Amino acid sequence: MNRGNVLRVWLPLLLGLCCLYLLFVSGPGPHDLTRWIGLVLSLVGLAGVILARYTLGRSFSVRAQATQLVTTGIYSRIRNPIYVSGMIFAIGLVLIDRSPVLGLFLVIIIPIQIIRARREAQVLEAKFGESYRQYRDRTWF
Repeated sequence: MNRGNVLRVWLPLLLGLCCLYLLFVSGPGPHDLTRWIGLVLSLVGLAGVILARYTLGRSFSVRAQATQLVTTGIYSRIRNPIYVSGMIFAIGLVLIDRSPVLGLFLVIIIPIQIIRARREAQVLEAKFGESYRQYRDRTWF
């Protein structure tokens, strides 16, 4: 296991699990079915983000950059698994915490993520052309 994998995968996973545990156990509201569904969605979302981040490896960047067209792993099915998984994670947090502020955050962040995905698509299409268009045609979001 190299240092990059620890910082890119294992540390965020551990921190995410600790935060989820604390929110689930000591957060406001009853421990009912809604809260449990939120926990499951959050865990699925966190796992998706970590898996996508691992698959990207050194191709990951915060700003849209076209260093390499990654089409393997989770990227063979979903073009933007970090955004999709992040939204699943956020929906789970809203269900666990039931905070109107988190709900508002979710309503605001979804269109922002769609805009970011479109910008990334433009950058990738400009760099990889037909290869990216073929990839886009066989994947979702």
